[in-house]
Amino acid sequence: MAKRTVLVTGASRGIGKAIAVKFAAKGYHVAISCLHNEERLMEAKRDIEAFQAPCIAFLGDMGDWDTCQAMFREVKEKFGPVDVLVNNAGISYVGLLQDMKPEEWDRIIRTNLTSVFNCCRLAVPDMVSAKRGKIINISSVWGVAGASCEVAYSATKGGINAFTKALAKELGPSNIQVNAVACGAIDTEMNKWMSEDDLISLVDEIPVGRLGKAEEVADLVYHLAYKSSYLTGQVIGLDGGWI
Repeated sequence: MAKRTVLVTGASRGIGKAIAVKFAAKGYHVAISCLHNEERLMEAKRDIEAFQAPCIAFLGDMGDWDTCQAMFREVKEKFGPVDVLVNNAGISYVGLLQDMKPEEWDRIIRTNLTSVFNCCRLAVPDMVSAKRGKIINISSVWGVAGASCEVAYSATKGGINAFTKALAKELGPSNIQVNAVACGAIDTEMNKWMSEDDLISLVDEIPVGRLGKAEEVADLVYHLAYKSSYLTGQVIGLDGGWI
């Protein structure tokens, strides 16, 4: 069987990089993207290629339609259609809604939510033609429960959850599964703004008594991409029993 291709957005570090490396270890062709950190992106590419996995690294804004088209065009030319799409690109905003500027709102919507539309819109036609495909959207527990001082972030993740459920219904007849992973507190650079005391307090709230690992998210994402064709339209919590 020909090698399959996975595309992971926001893959220069953290969860996205862990997911990309997981698929590389399993023999996939891997395409990765990030917004602007070329040095980190190339480092991730080298880590992927250490598994003898062919890798395309694309620098650009997945919230921009033309940029996204260019990436999909390059992936298709070199690897063929995308078999597994992992929408991981995301940023956070911590602060009161009343202090948020309209351009900051637009930026987080574009990065977290519009990027999911763009990538799905470009991946789906080939998946429908092939009558197979997997789409996994990386979400957050705050998309389910909402977080004070993270209203915009919560809104984007809630949008991803609804998007996931709706698209799964639309694509089910074409044997394409769409699921989301609602991550809890994962030990990545996104949490580095927190003080040591804040982190201790956070861990105290998590029943398993620790932060999650990016590799644990990667394991779940790979399972969703590899296993059951009956599991679709689900928002699966990975939060150590926190929420």
